[in-house]
This record gives sequence, C-alpha cells and structure tokens, in this order.
Amino acid sequence: MNTRMWEHASVQANLKTLMGRGVHIIDPEVGQMACRTYGPGRLAQVEQIVDYVMNLLNRPRDLEGRKVLVTAGPTVEDIDPVRYISNRSSGKMGFAIAHAARSRGANVVLVSGPADLEFPNTIRVRTTEEMRRAVLDNSSDADIIIKAAAPLDYRPKTVATQKIKKKTSDFLLDLEPTADILKELGSHKNGKVLVGFAAETENHVKNGLEKLKSKNLDLIVINPVSGPDSAFDSDMNRATIIDKSGKTEEIPPVSKQVMADKILDRVVKLLR
Repeated sequence: MNTRMWEHASVQANLKTLMGRGVHIIDPEVGQMACRTYGPGRLAQVEQIVDYVMNLLNRPRDLEGRKVLVTAGPTVEDIDPVRYISNRSSGKMGFAIAHAARSRGANVVLVSGPADLEFPNTIRVRTTEEMRRAVLDNSSDADIIIKAAAPLDYRPKTVATQKIKKKTSDFLLDLEPTADILKELGSHKNGKVLVGFAAETENHVKNGLEKLKSKNLDLIVINPVSGPDSAFDSDMNRATIIDKSGKTEEIPPVSKQVMADKILDRVVKLLR
C-alpha cells in the first residue's frame, strides 16, 4: 500500500487492535512505491511470508507461564534542542523476538527505543537511562531477559539549552559513558536466563566471547554489521550464537522471525 496509507493513524490503530487479538502482522518492506514515493508499504518477499507462516505452524507453546522481558531499537542522546546522536538499529530483531515469545505462550514486556514498529505491550523510551530504568523496573519477576536493543555507549557530557550555531572552526563533542545495562543485569541474575547481543565488525567470535564472560550472560547472539549481510535496516539476519560453555552455532541468513525462534529454542533448552 502507499506509505501514507500505511502510516495513517486509523490503519495503525486497527493494526494494534488486531495484534491485541492475537493476529500476526508481517510488516511491509521499505522501498520505491508505484506512486514514485519511497517508504514502507511494499509487500514482503514471498520467501519471508512463507518462512513466517511455516514458523507459526510449527511453533510450540513452550514458554507458557513464563515472563519474558525484551529490549529493542536504538537509544537517543541529545546534543542540543535540535540535534542528537543515535545508531542504525531498526528494532526489527527485538520486535521479532517479542512476537515469537508471545506466540509461544510467554507474557512479554517489550522496552523499545525509537522504532517504527508495533507490539501490544511496549514501553517506549528514548535515552539509555530511560531504557535502564524501564528494564530494571520490569526485570525482577522476569524468567528470561533478552537484550536485543542497541543502547548508546556514550552521551554528551552537557546538553546545550540553545541550538549550537555553525562556525568555521572545528566543533568538539565531549562524551561520557552511559550505564551498562547488560552488565548491571548480569551482576544480579537470580536464576534468570540472560541473553545479550553483540554487533561486531571484526573478530566476531573473540569479541562476543569476551562480552559473554564479562557480563555473565547465558547466551550471546553475535551479528555482523558490516558489508552486504549487515543486520542493520534489514529484514534478514545471520548470527553466531555462543553459550557459557563456549559452544557456537552458526545461523546462515534467515528472516528475523526465523532467527527469533532459533534464539528462543536455545533459551528453552537452558530452562530445561
């Protein structure tokens, strides 16, 4: 459909109603429209639709009675009233995990940074600190926490109250580290299954293993984010999943819906 139609408030409200009744939505792809506009509205690829439907038909209810907390999307940190820093995370992987966990019987809470996606039980946040507070507020009774979000590692030390004017001289932005939400969760897991993500451009397995150990994770999902197979802004994903024993599983490029169930399959094994 036309992008303006897809983004219209009435269409989005109706989609929320359908999702609240348990209907599964395959989002449209982003691209060039017949009316020569660009945006979301193109029919999803047939292969993606088939993958999604077959996944639903074969999906077990093995998370019945479990609470799953999922995070998705980027965070945003302001520079001044009109500028900010962020990253390229679309939130698609986290939303796919939330939908898959819900279909498998889980009570799912999704904490999401800015993302043009919908899920019935979503807490919307903007900054890394807002994400941290929302995660901590909803994690105490969770059985499983899956941190698929990409919160910023740094934020400006000070935020200008007025727009910074352009000058001919260089502009230096002084940054400070943000809170490490994943490490904070790993320091007091209390029997929860904790899954982290790592977006890597080099030394994927080495860097992922270091993150898994330093943050006390049960699983880590390592995504390559450079080159033609980058997970950013894509409906497809490939990954290496590593558990605490160091066992690795290579997942070739699949739709993010399929990837979500592959991750949850590993989580269910840990619960057993």
